[in-house]
Amino acid sequence: MRFGLAGGLVTLLYLTVTTVLSQVVGLPFELALIIGFLCALLLHFTLQRLFVWVHSDGFALRVSHQVRRYLLMAGSQYGVTAVSTALLPHALGVATEFVYLGTMVIVTSTGFVVMRFIIFHGNGSAASSSVDPSELRPAG
Repeated sequence: MRFGLAGGLVTLLYLTVTTVLSQVVGLPFELALIIGFLCALLLHFTLQRLFVWVHSDGFALRVSHQVRRYLLMAGSQYGVTAVSTALLPHALGVATEFVYLGTMVIVTSTGFVVMRFIIFHGNGSAASSSVDPSELRPAG
């Protein structure tokens, strides 16, 4: 429920910023996309860490390791979005915004799994057993 609520808020921000900048302000879509993405990225990490994935036993990873993993995931999501919106509209004969929305569905679904099991897992999580010991937060 919290993931959906936070994701809905972030998606609304991302779609609004990107669409307003490209359709109302007249920026090239690729520039509007990166500005919308960066705004959404800041809000998203904050909400995921402080609202969605909070654990009573704390996190298995330090915040610096969470940030690195999160940025790797986010960079991948941005790359997929940028490539799909650059190539698919012409190849499929559809509007860029249509491809953008479809891509958002895919990257959001995979992002949930990555955040749950790889980035924001708790100390007692089974996922923490596969973590490099240097990334673990010291006990106590």
